Amino acid sequence: MSEAEATVHIADSHDVIRVVGARENNLKDVSVEIPKRRLSVFTGVSGSGKSSLVFATIANESQRLINETYPTFVQQFMGQLSRPDVDALENVSPAIIVDQERMGANSRSTVGTATDVHAMLRMLFSRIGVPHVGSPQAFSFNVPSVSGAGAVTIQVGKDKGKSERRSFEITGGMCPECEGLGEVSDIALDALFDADKSLQDGAITVPGYTPDGWMVKAFIESGFVDPAKPIREYTAAERHDFLYKEPTKVKVGGINLTYEGLVPKITKSMLQKDRDALQPHVRAFVDRAVAFTPCPACEGTRLNEGARSSRIDRVNIAEAAAMQITDLAAWLRSIDDPSVAPLLAGLRQAVDAFVDIGLGYLCLDRASGTLSGGEAQRTKMIRHLGSSLTDMTYVFDEPTAGLHPHDIERTNRLLRRLRDKGNTVLVVEHKPEVIEIADHIVDLGPGAGRAGGEVRYTGDVAGLRASDTLTGRHLDHRAALKTASRTSTGALEIRGASQHNLRNVDVDIPLGVLTVVTGVAGSGKSSLIHGNLPGFDEVVVVDQSPIKGSRRSSPATYTGILDAIRSAFAKANGVKPSLFSANSAGGCIACKGLGVIITNLGFTQSVETRCELCDGSGFSDEVLKYTLEGRTIHDVLSMSASDAAAFFTRGAAHQTLARMIDVGLGYLTLGQALNTLSGGERQRLKLAIAMAKKGAVYVLDEPTTGLHLADVDTMLALLDRLVDGGDTVVVIEHHQAVMAHADWIIDLGPGAGRDGGRVVFEGTPADLVASADTLTAQHLRAYVGV
Repeated sequence: MSEAEATVHIADSHDVIRVVGARENNLKDVSVEIPKRRLSVFTGVSGSGKSSLVFATIANESQRLINETYPTFVQQFMGQLSRPDVDALENVSPAIIVDQERMGANSRSTVGTATDVHAMLRMLFSRIGVPHVGSPQAFSFNVPSVSGAGAVTIQVGKDKGKSERRSFEITGGMCPECEGLGEVSDIALDALFDADKSLQDGAITVPGYTPDGWMVKAFIESGFVDPAKPIREYTAAERHDFLYKEPTKVKVGGINLTYEGLVPKITKSMLQKDRDALQPHVRAFVDRAVAFTPCPACEGTRLNEGARSSRIDRVNIAEAAAMQITDLAAWLRSIDDPSVAPLLAGLRQAVDAFVDIGLGYLCLDRASGTLSGGEAQRTKMIRHLGSSLTDMTYVFDEPTAGLHPHDIERTNRLLRRLRDKGNTVLVVEHKPEVIEIADHIVDLGPGAGRAGGEVRYTGDVAGLRASDTLTGRHLDHRAALKTASRTSTGALEIRGASQHNLRNVDVDIPLGVLTVVTGVAGSGKSSLIHGNLPGFDEVVVVDQSPIKGSRRSSPATYTGILDAIRSAFAKANGVKPSLFSANSAGGCIACKGLGVIITNLGFTQSVETRCELCDGSGFSDEVLKYTLEGRTIHDVLSMSASDAAAFFTRGAAHQTLARMIDVGLGYLTLGQALNTLSGGERQRLKLAIAMAKKGAVYVLDEPTTGLHLADVDTMLALLDRLVDGGDTVVVIEHHQAVMAHADWIIDLGPGAGRDGGRVVFEGTPADLVASADTLTAQHLRAYVGV
């Protein structure tokens, strides 16, 4: 090789991310080269290994290497990432992961604070707001106003460490009445306790407050109240100390604890958290015990009077944050002040970015925890649109989730813009519209779980279409328009719906058929369905929200299959079922049933290593001596749902496993940690459990999320079986194949936010295609080729 040829070869070698021998999860020694500064889309059926390659291997190693460049004292706050199971990973650039995880459950987090747009808005008001009320923190609802005096350590001349008292004043924008939450709570005391019982007899009826628990022991042993006396007989002082006493140090069982009245205690632990983040039973308690109303002092704006008094062109910051973002963009363009020109330019660019990616219907003061997974992912994109960073690797997880076909082109423009700035863009996606714009395709398969984990194709879109892969064969597949629809057996009547942007909507949800509710993102679909249908009897809501549970939770524990499995092992071996629980008697003594040893190296940093005593099984040697038809309990929990269904051929376990296969989860391993499941997988697992109930009304929220083109037909067949079996199915969905297959369509719009909130079409798919002029009708006509 000549010197010139060698130079070219070296240059070319740095233009690809080279993966050699990747074995994360189900990957089978995958080796692949991915071009840098290009848009690469990773395809394949659910469970084929896409996320294992992109997220668990490439992105994880990038972030691990970056973390190792920080000083040790910084690393200890960041946590320890383990090296992925791969022989070599070359030419990796810094990775930014933009996923669909919801944006936290902090009631103080809004769309504006999560994107720094509110910080820029606060700076604008601090500069040109009239009257001038202070620095940017004077407009922050998360900063209280505090004044006083305190001791500070300063250096005076040569004397170091001299302590002096100095006066200080912090001027924040927080409303003192609601502490920046925008709402106040009125607690029904009779929902907190049974006044006819004593604390020892279980008077407190708040979830988690059991008589033998630490929280109740703090009340019982505090000395402030008589634990044997019914609460009804408390003196005024005892009642005050029980309900409202300020934090006070007490000793309970020889341990120093902080005693606090029941009302402020549950206010902090439950009421100040995002309602949607609470466990279902706690959320039900809060709904029953507490009435939330807008704060009368700040009228729900979260801000004190000083912050609200400062205005720009007759608009204060609360009013600006409450504007629909499209209106906010127009208002910002009307401001002409050369003294803040650079700040205005940056703020306008950030706000316009919301509009560019189809989120112009949001407002900055909307709680970030109320965003859907797709909305959260697109909101995170805002941070990167104006970034000056180049040669980064952006990693996206189904960026079209939650998007109407009308909005997908906006996302495609964003992906191309990031690429054109010199970045590497990696996208896990199933939608043909995104696959079509890829510079490079990596298709994994051929199946899911153990049947996947191989690279089936790499190259351009034309080559994928010509290939004999499952993705290639289905790329141009279109579901047929349903011509004969089922007849409804009744209706659930919704009258005067006015949640969020709904405009006094009246609509009938037909029973006994498959109904698809569609419309652009922000048109009011979720407000209409989730805001009204759960109030009817027999309605089962199956959504993509996280499944609560610890790191020990798995499909086997969540579905209840493990109980049947443990009973079968116990019966076959003549021992107790508890012996076959890694969380109980059968757990390995070294790792306590986790299968890994967790070493805490300080603060949040920890390292996980495979437990050598149990070889990662989580079970003791004694338990692994017992078998069922030649298989140990660890062998069974390592089975996929499909393999397990063939192993347990009858009984409750087989029925549940069969339902998991029906919803397309046959590839899931029974012992797989629940926190590794995607939103679509979580929803389908919930559906597998709910399907045991007959005659129900099932409400599904985008069930095609995470589904390969080939799997959508399987999902449609499942929905048909539910309806044909006597159930009613209501689906919020954007996928045209589901629309075409519906018996009845309810289309909301015509636009998003203020421009939506109305029913613009009700009828069959055939009627929608034939006569309607909505955005949905236009795209469905193009899909079915009419």
